[in-house]
Formats: sequence, structure tokens, C-alpha cells
Amino acid sequence: MSVDRKAPIYSLPDALRGLLIYGVGDGVAAWLTGQFQLSRLLGIMVIGSTVYAMEIPHYFRWIDRQSPARPGWRASVPRTLLALLYFNPLWIARHLLFIRCFSGQWEAVSTDLLRLGASAFLANIPFAFLANYLIQNQLPSDWRFPSSAVFSALMAIYYASSEVLFG
Repeated sequence: MSVDRKAPIYSLPDALRGLLIYGVGDGVAAWLTGQFQLSRLLGIMVIGSTVYAMEIPHYFRWIDRQSPARPGWRASVPRTLLALLYFNPLWIARHLLFIRCFSGQWEAVSTDLLRLGASAFLANIPFAFLANYLIQNQLPSDWRFPSSAVFSALMAIYYASSEVLFG
């Protein structure tokens, strides 16, 4: 697999995928937890179509440069671990921070989000390892961001519920 070093950091298809997938995932999570708000939905859609649509594909291309895809588990594990490194407790806490801000829950913005992020991360490591292994090692590069976004949308339901589970 060749690594496209000239790929744009930001593309319209990634922006649209991020907008729709993250918006739907968090919208469902908010609805299931009784916390649906239009401001939250729109805010997460903006974050999905900008921040996440820039960061994630760029980071996945970096993984391709650091650890080119090769057959065998010895080449696959580092790629998977690098993906797990990105979606770490700080990433989860930042996502929860976005949710709080877009929901107008300023009083809920605290360092406790770090604890929630760490608890959610540790609890989902086996599932996240498997999902990231498949995304990083079994899918073509063009499908990694949308697949990761779908996985993240599913995890958004989990993250939105993590305060109930771990709070």
C-alpha cells in the first residue's frame, strides 16, 4: 500500500462524513440518555465536520508512514496500538467537554471529565483494540476515516452513557 503524502489535510467528503456520522451517533446517544438538544447536535456536527474530519484522516496517514501495512500480526499490532494512542482518555475527555459545552452545561466542565475519559477508555480497550485492528489493517486507507467515524459514533453512545456507567 502506498502512502499518499500529498493528500489534503481536509476534504469535503471527510467533512460531510464527519458531519453526518458524528452527528447521528451523538444524536442517538443524547436521545437515549434523555439529553437531546439541538445546540448539542449542531455543535457535534460542526466538530465532526471540522476538527475530527481534519485530525483523524491526517493521523491515519501518519500511522501509514510510521508503520506501513504489511501482512502478519507483528506488523499489525503497532498500527493498532498507534490508533488506540490517538483515541485515548484525553480524546474521550475532550469529546465529553464538547458535549458539555454544546449542551450549556458549563458547571459540569471539570477535571472529572479526565476520570470519566480514563474509565471509559479502560473499560472498552478489548473492543476498541479489535475495532482499530480491523480498521487499520483490513481496510483500504480511503475507508479508514468513515469506518472509524462509524465506530466512534457507536462509541459516542457508550461515551454518552459513561457518566451513568462510571459517574
